[in-house]
Amino acid sequence: MDPLGWAAVLLLIGLALAVLEVFVPSGGIIGFLSILAALAAIVLAFRQGYGYGLGFLGAAVVALPAALALALHWWPATPMGRRILLPVPTPDEVLPDDERLNLKSLVGQVGQARSLMLPSGLVAIQGHHVDAVSEGMVIEAGQWVRVIEVRGTRVVVRPTDPQTLPSDPKDPLSQPIDTLGLNPFEDPLA
Repeated sequence: MDPLGWAAVLLLIGLALAVLEVFVPSGGIIGFLSILAALAAIVLAFRQGYGYGLGFLGAAVVALPAALALALHWWPATPMGRRILLPVPTPDEVLPDDERLNLKSLVGQVGQARSLMLPSGLVAIQGHHVDAVSEGMVIEAGQWVRVIEVRGTRVVVRPTDPQTLPSDPKDPLSQPIDTLGLNPFEDPLA
């Protein structure tokens, strides 16, 4: 075989070793051998002529990055790639939750603390879990709380007594009179 044939074989071996380095963890040894094979191919081509040497140099400069890009494109589908990389989230997983957009509707609602709040923690309100902050006091897990305000995305809660909780928030007879906006001491005829 002539030296140009050997140069072509060495360049192909270099490309194959570069692709193999992506799939087989070797600590860079296979990649180093790949570079040595490509350099040997370029040197053999330059010995045959300046034009051949530039041709092999150009082929190596284009083919090595292209081979590595293709190998890295296929790598996530390999068993090792699936173990290392996280799965791509679905569009439903990255969309914002509609409940977070309607935090203002939680003002006045009653829920139960699901974690110790020092001053922040998790609160269950109407079957939804919401990150909340107390007004600076410690709230024990399981304690009833009322949402007093929403500041941006921060839900502020205050502990409340379970005896004062209305049985049905839409039933005006089960709510305290001061929450209805009525004054019992005001003369309705005056």
